[in-house]
Amino acid sequence: MTTEIQRIVFSDSMKLADLVDVNFKLINVLSRMGISLGFGENTINEVCERQGINRNSFLMICNIYTYDDYVPSADLLRGADAMTIVEYLHNSHSFYMDKEFAALEKSLNAMVEPCDEMQQKIVRKFFADYKAQVINHFAYEEEVVFPYISALMEGRHQESYTIETFEENHSNIDETLGDLKNIVMKYLPETCDTVLRNDVLYRIYRLEEDLARHTIIEDSVLIPIVNKMEVK
Repeated sequence: MTTEIQRIVFSDSMKLADLVDVNFKLINVLSRMGISLGFGENTINEVCERQGINRNSFLMICNIYTYDDYVPSADLLRGADAMTIVEYLHNSHSFYMDKEFAALEKSLNAMVEPCDEMQQKIVRKFFADYKAQVINHFAYEEEVVFPYISALMEGRHQESYTIETFEENHSNIDETLGDLKNIVMKYLPETCDTVLRNDVLYRIYRLEEDLARHTIIEDSVLIPIVNKMEVK
């Protein structure tokens, strides 16, 4: 997790540029929500209105990526929109697989070039197995959970499935990255280039943190919202 940032209350009257100044990592969040840079002096409210983004959902996501101990308020949850959250999670899946995993795999392959064949095989297999695990995790959400939520939004409730099923079987996909991190940090030979090894570690730490926030959004925002939808 990140070092705690001095807490500033995010509100929709805040300028979007000031929000990024509080936590520059929110640049990735903006990108996944379809918000391009060049928003001038516009407030969060103005940008969300122009982009058709639910403001409460936006504020909760930004808080989760900024503060380790953030817990969404009941008011924000009541005013949130499930499909805004779903769209953000869907775009995050694409970002992870198309950008982060591709870049990490490229860096890993370059890093292990000086290693012997067995060491290369171990690292590459470990990464390939983890990538397959993540692909399966995302596929379940894309093919089962998200369509179920879309159906609920349209007033169609599937009696054979509830969000509780997702909650009970929801695993943290960031945990295995800790093992890969230890392999890179502790057990590879000194012949591995230090710069390349540092680059791989940086990418792993960044992805690990991002995936942890991703899981919090699902557990603390999406599931409570869908629970209320099911009751209604």
